[in-house]
Amino acid sequence: MTFDTTDSVTLKIWDRSAIDHTLESVVKDLSPRANAAKCGIAVTRSGPNTFTVSLSRKVPHGATFEGVTH
Repeated sequence: MTFDTTDSVTLKIWDRSAIDHTLESVVKDLSPRANAAKCGIAVTRSGPNTFTVSLSRKVPHGATFEGVTH
């Protein structure tokens, strides 16, 4: 997992059978930490087996992934 900025995380998921479960878990875990609703977190495919989880532009100002540790 790579924290690109305070409002996005890049994940490389090698096990294709675990993609849906992994992404759902990440959103569920990061949502309260970022002070954002689950619907305020976007998941985009950014490359082969690579996904970027980021805060939606509609999320209230002040919500970030900063301080989220793994």
